[in-house]
Amino acid sequence: MRAGQGRIAVAGAIAQRPDRGGHAWVFLQYLLGLRRLGWDVMFVDRLDTGTSGDPDYVDRVMRDFDVPYTVLGIAGLPRDEVARRLDDCELLLNVMGYLDDEELRALPRRRAFLDIDPGFTQMWQALGLAEMVADHDVFVTVGENIGKDGCTIPTCGVEWLTTRPPVLLAQWPWSTAEAESITGIGSWRGPYGPVRYGDVEYGLRVHEFRKFAGLPGRLGSATVEYALDVDPVETGDIELLAGGGWRLVEPRSVAGTPAEYRDFVQRSKAELMIAKGMYVKSRSGWFSDRSACYLASGRPVIAQDTGRADVYPAGLLTFTTADEAIDSIERMLGDYPRHRRAAHEIAEAEFDSDRVLGRLIDRVLAS
Repeated sequence: MRAGQGRIAVAGAIAQRPDRGGHAWVFLQYLLGLRRLGWDVMFVDRLDTGTSGDPDYVDRVMRDFDVPYTVLGIAGLPRDEVARRLDDCELLLNVMGYLDDEELRALPRRRAFLDIDPGFTQMWQALGLAEMVADHDVFVTVGENIGKDGCTIPTCGVEWLTTRPPVLLAQWPWSTAEAESITGIGSWRGPYGPVRYGDVEYGLRVHEFRKFAGLPGRLGSATVEYALDVDPVETGDIELLAGGGWRLVEPRSVAGTPAEYRDFVQRSKAELMIAKGMYVKSRSGWFSDRSACYLASGRPVIAQDTGRADVYPAGLLTFTTADEAIDSIERMLGDYPRHRRAAHEIAEAEFDSDRVLGRLIDRVLAS
């Protein structure tokens, strides 16, 4: 593991998605994990003219964790100071290529594109819908199967380094909170639509969720509570889920800040993770950063299969059908203490930010 030897900047979008504590944690895991390894860190955000958002939310999040930041031209560090710091950076981790300012992006010694939405990134590029894969020295993805047999995501002519989502265990300790419901957090549709690539349409979470609409009603005494970001106009789907036994809560009311998000996760009995159709149908090998937080907290995860090769006997169980999901949940509830211990052990072995980020930085700086 390479010890921190300078500065790393992480670029991403928080200002566009205020009051979404889980989304903020995606970037905080990298920033705080790298700082724990000895690196000086900085967060770079932007908010384009005419785009809705809240730079004050970025300010609150970064101040809470004492991370220097900029929302370019709006808040935080001024551009000249950002440029000075980027010029002194060993590495820019450019999440989804969000830092598109060519002058600033060229300053760090090394630039890594970090793909956290596998399938969309590569298919948009291959279809000419977006210029995602350009002007970087190395390309990293959380889609562990990209480039392997069985995965339908194009490589776009580049070599992808794969990584797992890191979780900073010091921020996500074993939870002793009382827990009642199996939970989950997610968006129903998100900011973009399905992608047709070849003869296949790759969908969103909504397209997978409908397949499991009646699942909670078949669980007996177990309850499922989902913080689902679904537009109120989607009355048909909301009624479908309510009729199937889902307890829906508004995400901003229970997970609007990083602290509230962590509390929601750690007061859960387990996670039921339903993935985007893109991740499932493409056999991407994607794994949720949220699930890593549940595992670290000692909360088991029941995850929809996305083609990942590793299989665990406890703590992290997968499913493809509603029957398999119910069987996994019943097995987990039937030996809950064992599954709790196993969940935490998986987080320590596979998602600990020290391990994940140490390995990632070694590979990125050596490639």
